[in-house]
Formats: sequence, C-alpha cells, structure tokens
Amino acid sequence: METPVETTRERLLNVAEQRFGEGGYEGTSLRAITVAAAANIAAVNYHFGSKEALLRAAVARAMAPVNTERRRRLDQLEAGAPPTPEALIRAFVEPGLELVLRRGERGAVIARFIGRIAFDPSRRIRELYAVESEPIESRYLAALQQALPQASPEAVAFGYMNMLGLLALHQSQALSPTPGAAGVRDSEDPSKLAGNLVAFLVAAFDHGLRS
Repeated sequence: METPVETTRERLLNVAEQRFGEGGYEGTSLRAITVAAAANIAAVNYHFGSKEALLRAAVARAMAPVNTERRRRLDQLEAGAPPTPEALIRAFVEPGLELVLRRGERGAVIARFIGRIAFDPSRRIRELYAVESEPIESRYLAALQQALPQASPEAVAFGYMNMLGLLALHQSQALSPTPGAAGVRDSEDPSKLAGNLVAFLVAAFDHGLRS
C-alpha cells in the first residue's frame, strides 16, 4: 500500500506531465500544478526541490521504460553478429512507439509531454530532456555509423536526426482523437504502424545515403 508521501509525489508528477505537455515549461506555473495536484509549494520543495527538478523527475520517469528497453535490445544486438541498419532502427523505433501505444490514455499525455519538452524553444529545457535521452541515443547513432561504413558520419547523423523527428511526430499523432486522423485508433494493429515506420526509415536511409 502506498504511503501518503508516495501518493503526493506521484500526483505531482502526473499533473506535471499533463500541464507541461499542454503549456510548456515556461507557460506552466508551479502554482497551477500544485492546485491541480491538491498539494502546495512546500510539497514540491520537499519531494523535488524546485520546478526545474520536478520537470527533470517527470522526464526521467516518462523516459525510463523506453530507455531500458532500447538499452536491452541494443545490448542483445551487439552481443551477436554485427547488427544491420534495419535491426538497429527497429530496436530504436518499437520501444518509442510502445511508450505511447501500450499505455492507454496515459500514452497520449506522455506523448504530448515528451514532444513538448524535447522541442522546447528553451535550450536549457531541451538539455534537461537530453540528459535522459542522449546516452542511449548516442549509442544507437554510433551503432548505425558502424553498420553503414560506406556513409559519412555526417550523413548518418542527418538521417538519424530525421528519424528522431519522424518518430516524435508519430508518437504525438498516434493517439489523435481527431476522427479520420492518421493514428493507431484508425489502424488495425499497433505493431503494423511500427513495421511500416521501420520500413520507411530503412528505405529513407538507403536512398539518402546513395544519393
């Protein structure tokens, strides 16, 4: 059974995800979060220390499952024969989509939150996101460069950045409530979306590196 302290902390994190996702970091006041979470500033200071620390904790919690699964898959790939670009792309993309697709309504909240923070106008806020995402993303970029020795590091990095952007787009639209909008609600199978996206990215890498 959760203690009251644990319940307050989780409530603050849940509201922070939602409010930061809707209004961004600068557009969301700490007071708005505490009121919605039925808490107070003292509770934020006790559990996190500051508004920025609350954001860091929310990003860390949201990214933990996908980072863990990406790391597990990459470790597995690197333990065998040299992985192909397709295997690396699949190991990166599928956990990112599952972060959204396998968590019901909370998936939409996480998608908005991560998308807003990852592309926040403030460099400082983007850096906070990078603290959680960059270590494993750097490993994947290095692995892709090894799997594509015929391409320059700059070309692979360009393709990789486009992969990140396209994945973020699908994450944010996958649970779109708009009738007829492209997304998982209009798709027969969430895994089919992942397969289609992987196939597209493999083709894009191949075409881009040959042209």
